[in-house]
Amino acid sequence: MSRIVSNLSKVCFRHHRNQIIQQRNYAKITTHYTIHPREKDERWKEVDMERFVDETDLLIVGGGPAGLSAAIRAKQLAAEQEKEIRVCVVEKASEVGAHILSGACLDPVAINELIPNWKELGAPLNTPVSHDKFSFLTKSSRFPIPIFPGWPMDNKGNYIVRLGHVVRWLGEQAESLGVEIYPGYGASEILYNEDGSVKGVATQDNGIAKDGSPKDNFARGMELHARCTIFAEGCRGHLTKQIIQKFGLNSQCEPQSYGIGLKEVWEIKPENHQPGLVEHSIGWPMDKSTYGGSFLYHLNEPTPLIAVGFVIGLDYSNPYISPFQEFQRFKTHPKVKPIFEDGTRIAYGARALNEGGFQSIGKLTFPGGCLTGCSAGFLNVPKIKGSHYAMKSGILAAESIVEKIFNSDEKTIEPSEYAERVKESYIYKDLYKVRNIRPSFHSALGLYGGVLYSGFSIAIGGKETWTLSHGGADNTKLKPANQCKPIEYPKPDGKVSFDLLSSVALTGTNHEADQPAHLTLKNDDIPVKNNLEIYAGPESRYCPAGVYEFVPDEEDATGKAMRLQINAANCIHCKTCDIKDITQNINWVSPEGPGPVYDGM
Repeated sequence: MSRIVSNLSKVCFRHHRNQIIQQRNYAKITTHYTIHPREKDERWKEVDMERFVDETDLLIVGGGPAGLSAAIRAKQLAAEQEKEIRVCVVEKASEVGAHILSGACLDPVAINELIPNWKELGAPLNTPVSHDKFSFLTKSSRFPIPIFPGWPMDNKGNYIVRLGHVVRWLGEQAESLGVEIYPGYGASEILYNEDGSVKGVATQDNGIAKDGSPKDNFARGMELHARCTIFAEGCRGHLTKQIIQKFGLNSQCEPQSYGIGLKEVWEIKPENHQPGLVEHSIGWPMDKSTYGGSFLYHLNEPTPLIAVGFVIGLDYSNPYISPFQEFQRFKTHPKVKPIFEDGTRIAYGARALNEGGFQSIGKLTFPGGCLTGCSAGFLNVPKIKGSHYAMKSGILAAESIVEKIFNSDEKTIEPSEYAERVKESYIYKDLYKVRNIRPSFHSALGLYGGVLYSGFSIAIGGKETWTLSHGGADNTKLKPANQCKPIEYPKPDGKVSFDLLSSVALTGTNHEADQPAHLTLKNDDIPVKNNLEIYAGPESRYCPAGVYEFVPDEEDATGKAMRLQINAANCIHCKTCDIKDITQNINWVSPEGPGPVYDGM
């Protein structure tokens, strides 16, 4: 009997010890209410959760090119018909344009349509493109690639812009027409009617402590109800993602494919400055199996400014790749570095962008609303342009919605005509022509096969009868670390290349420190148990803001165990983690605080 008791004691001890080890290795990380509901939390039982409710005709989530163009066009149509329409825009940035990041070389076709007298009204399109250059880089050399008139890289007639400034100007035009814009109000929840249609959104709650409990200053968000809601959140919007899933909008298309774009603004020596020059490159520092390339635009500003950036496809397979480090390395190329010497870096940022193109465009409407711009996936990859599609889609959405608001008694509107209008527009036609260029880089020849196929496809006007596939979602493409070679990146010199934290400091990002991390994990065990052990912790490298770190677990007696630390205050809202996480365990949700504060990025 004593032997049985002794054995049971040993079993219980081992079980207790294993529980302790597991708790140490996989400590609780996520405290956000989307993972741990407040209804089950005793600390919330006495808290007043009633929301103030407001109603509008048209609600727009996101104050970017698409959302503001829709708002402007809706008000224009109402004025033309001498009718009233209430239009409200909610924007999570602290001010309109502060979360906008793009190259950007703007095709003016949509702004010409929306506001024909934009020059007289002072739109900040100050730099017409004067010259294009396209190059293939090796480690030490640069080889020019010809650009023929009408090809995607031909930017004749376009403008180099600071897109955040253009968006801020669009916001001013919208407000002058009576549009109500609410910056600093992040939409955090979709509201539904009893019949399942979208009723509107609720804005972010404020005053929640890091452990998920209510603070003394807790303030409930408000509800905005509308006859129709446009989701114009940009690439990988967290509410758009829910809408797509709920209504199965992507059931008949391929999964969206993405890239990450990193960008800096520099003040350079006047003798290096050529206002209107547009430069792009492919090749080094990427290998032939990784899609990527650079842009370098010379702005016409009071000081000699350039915008430089690097885009890497998020379908890359090597978990040791760091997009930030690849961008810094690009600037050290002997044919590139001289332009930065004795210059000053004044801004940094990063943002995911859609690369799925035609194959990844799903259903655009649903009961109670529609998707526009990058929320819908409208980006021309070989042109590296989407802002004019965003504006055009906003225009078309507004025309479809206003028509129904003024001519229908329906409480909730689905603008079904919008999808047909998009199909008849240059958005659909342009994206169809270039549909095979991005997926052509997936062949065994990689970069070389993609360049050859792209030349062929462009030469025949995209009239091939077949459509190539992207081959699955980006998060499925990573290989285990033991199948890949680690990458040794050079140390930053502090003159042309820089470290990550000093770069993040330039974004102006700001979040309340005492709040639950908005980078939520569905399962807190997976980062160490799966991502670190099998894939060498890729989130510590693909994040361009140093949000994710694997650090020693101070509670582990062996000193060998690691834990994931989420530095949520660093987040610049790029959405890369939400896209690239291997098991889709990371879910980005709306945080408390304004996030990055970009000035014309």
